[in-house]
Amino acid sequence: MFLQHLCCKNTKQRHTNMAASEISETSLEKNYDKVDESSSDSEISEEPVEPKLKYERISNDLTHILGKDAASCMAVHPKFLALGTHWGVIHVLDHLGNNIINKERPAHTTTVNQISIDSFGEHLGSCSDDGRVVIGGLYTTENNQVHMFDRPVKAVSLDPHFSKPGSGKHYVTGDDKLVLHEKAFLSRHKTTYLHQGEGPVRNIQWSPNGQFIAWANDLGVKVYDMTLKRKITFIPREDKTNLRPELYRCNLCWKNETCLLIGWVDNIKVCMVKERKDANSPEQPSRYVEITEMFTTDFFICGLAPFRENLAVLSYVTHDQQLGVQGQSERPQLRIILPHMDYYEEICNDALSIRGFSEYRCNDYHLECIPVDELYFIVSPKDVVVAKARDADDHIQWLMEHEFFQEAMVCAMKNDGKDLKRHNVQDISRAYLTYLLDGESFDEAARLCVKILGRNKQRWEEEVYKFARIHQLKAIAPYLPRGDLRLDPAIYEMVLNEFLHSDYEGFRQLVKEWPSDIYHIPTVINVVIDRLCAEPDNSTLLNALGELYTREASYDKALAIYLRLKHEGVFELIHKHSLFHSITDKIEMLVDFDRERAVKLLLENVDKIPIDLVVKQLETRPDLQHAYLDRLFIKDPHRGQQYHGLQVRLYARYEPTKLLSFLRSSSYYPLQRALEECQQKKLIPETVFLLGRIGNTKEALALITRELRDVDQAIEFCKEHDEKELWEDLVSQSLDKPDFITVLLHNIGTHVDPIILIRRIKEGMRIPQLRDSLVKIIQDYNLQIALREGCKRILVKDCYQLLHRLAKTQCKAVRVEHQICQSCCNKLIVNDIRFASSMVVFHCHHAFHEDCLAVGSMTCTVCHTQKRPPGESSALFRQ
Repeated sequence: MFLQHLCCKNTKQRHTNMAASEISETSLEKNYDKVDESSSDSEISEEPVEPKLKYERISNDLTHILGKDAASCMAVHPKFLALGTHWGVIHVLDHLGNNIINKERPAHTTTVNQISIDSFGEHLGSCSDDGRVVIGGLYTTENNQVHMFDRPVKAVSLDPHFSKPGSGKHYVTGDDKLVLHEKAFLSRHKTTYLHQGEGPVRNIQWSPNGQFIAWANDLGVKVYDMTLKRKITFIPREDKTNLRPELYRCNLCWKNETCLLIGWVDNIKVCMVKERKDANSPEQPSRYVEITEMFTTDFFICGLAPFRENLAVLSYVTHDQQLGVQGQSERPQLRIILPHMDYYEEICNDALSIRGFSEYRCNDYHLECIPVDELYFIVSPKDVVVAKARDADDHIQWLMEHEFFQEAMVCAMKNDGKDLKRHNVQDISRAYLTYLLDGESFDEAARLCVKILGRNKQRWEEEVYKFARIHQLKAIAPYLPRGDLRLDPAIYEMVLNEFLHSDYEGFRQLVKEWPSDIYHIPTVINVVIDRLCAEPDNSTLLNALGELYTREASYDKALAIYLRLKHEGVFELIHKHSLFHSITDKIEMLVDFDRERAVKLLLENVDKIPIDLVVKQLETRPDLQHAYLDRLFIKDPHRGQQYHGLQVRLYARYEPTKLLSFLRSSSYYPLQRALEECQQKKLIPETVFLLGRIGNTKEALALITRELRDVDQAIEFCKEHDEKELWEDLVSQSLDKPDFITVLLHNIGTHVDPIILIRRIKEGMRIPQLRDSLVKIIQDYNLQIALREGCKRILVKDCYQLLHRLAKTQCKAVRVEHQICQSCCNKLIVNDIRFASSMVVFHCHHAFHEDCLAVGSMTCTVCHTQKRPPGESSALFRQ
């Protein structure tokens, strides 16, 4: 295997000490993130961190090429790869390592130092230590060029728009000078020296749109602006170790048109080209370069590339772990880091098992990238590995390998299968279920079934049988489909049988919750009955059996069981299925179970369960009989009147406090029998009421004063009957009771003359509060006199007002509708006084001659004849 993944997320960088091993051909495309067990000094995070990249060794024709030759450099394009070797050959390959026919170029005689491809992928340029610079077209030979220099050329870069017509066909070469080459007028070759005199130029990179050229020599990095035709910055080399520049090259990479990445020895800089806002001098360029992030690492930098918002850095480390001290090389590491000013955060670190890595040095490695496709090529003399951004399949695979199945399922469902090629939700769910069952997380596995099995009946049944094989049907029972999707009835019966043999309460609950049509009820009933043979008094099983009988519509059997168990659902069962005929012989049992609800049921259905039947059924239980008759009387005092005599006895026995109210409300009980019952039970207030009702008021009063000794009740009793003799008896019975006399003096003033009582009090008897009582008598007397006088004044005033109103009314004119006598039919009013006569007008508006009426008649003859209320004479008019 060629990848070792080191997980870390802190700013302190970590070194690894891992034994090198060649990878076998059978594992070329395997990725793994396990740290070598022999790494005793490695610091590993407790929680696994998913790698950002996946790795694959490029093979096919490339394997044969590197078997005979060794790679010295490579350039990449979305269409193809261009590999330069130490034998001076340039191989054009596809991304899988296959040689593209007729594209192999023996361009040089010695090591190819750098290859450049234009943005269209139509031309490539190369340089070598043999002093040759070769520009060649892949599809045409029109712009092919070969230039010979008398010195080694270390760097070359084509204008990204080299293939574009009219672009000038620019390219830049670097030996000890930086030279810009272009096609001038009439296709003449023109060269321009951009820089010289500071040693060999070792790397050149043209910005993506061709506006800027960055190059590095032994002193630092410079940037040339093609639009301004001048250099705009110089970034000096910072190397505190004084390492030889030819052994630790400067790595340049344009992240975009204005962002330049520089990695040199152990230092990384992120530079931005910006517009100068306040140019004070014409000599200053309008653009400048600002270093936005800069930091030092504890490893050598072999290559640098952008990775989304972060940086991908190919690093080189030795066992010594001290920069500048040569030691045995470790595996190269591709690190993803987040840059800051003066420090960086390492997101992930992948150690790569490259063939022969222990023999290589820093400059033997190259990192090339295609940012659009997020492809990163790690190049070594005998190996080329491509790193790719991990896709959804890789992410899910990593989650599953680390047992994060829930996150894997969420990811798969989020992608909805669009981006997945190797995984699907069903496969992930099966693996997750297997993992949970193997780990004995049965409840969680059961909950998961609802989510992943959906409406797939076959898969549901398969999973249920898995649970059955490990005796965990109880775990999945709550989640079995019971709606539109139904499994085979045998499944549900199997689950019920599992509960029946291990959990009676759970079995009862399932019978109650599950629909009755998902399993065969008779089958389950037979099994329960067999179980009850061993435990006949098991209430839980009886409950479940009653529920099953109800589901089977065997309501009589269910009712019998519920009554036996005193189950609260018995009343609902009776109401819902009108089982009144089934309880005619079970009334006593029903009322004894729940008196309130049973009596309410019986009273609401008197037409179906007659009162006589209920009373007869409850003969042996008079307490229940009383409860029923009491509620019946409250509901309708006239219904069940034939049992009011019985009720007197029942009230006297069970609820004496209600008896008096019953006696006052009912008139259907035999008074003599009721009186005997009350006397037998010594119920004095009830006896007093009955004595008063049969007319024996004297004996009733005697009981009040003698037994109850309640003078207030005695006074109320006398007021109720209002008999003079009764008052006299009360006075007589109170003469030897000073307390009674006090109360009487306070209360009898409006019924009996207090003087009678006062005269009969024995001389010398001490009467409590006598003074107050006498004062109250006098006050009551004065109050009565005042009331009488007030009433008299009111009556006199009212009489006067009414008389005055009557006289005023009588003096008003009376409308006469017809001026003809209703008796003789002659005119009432005549002009000749000789024929004038007095006339009488009644309030009914009928008028008569006085002579036409009978003498002393005060009634209208018309109204009297028509049997209408007679009208009285209103006025007598004389003419």
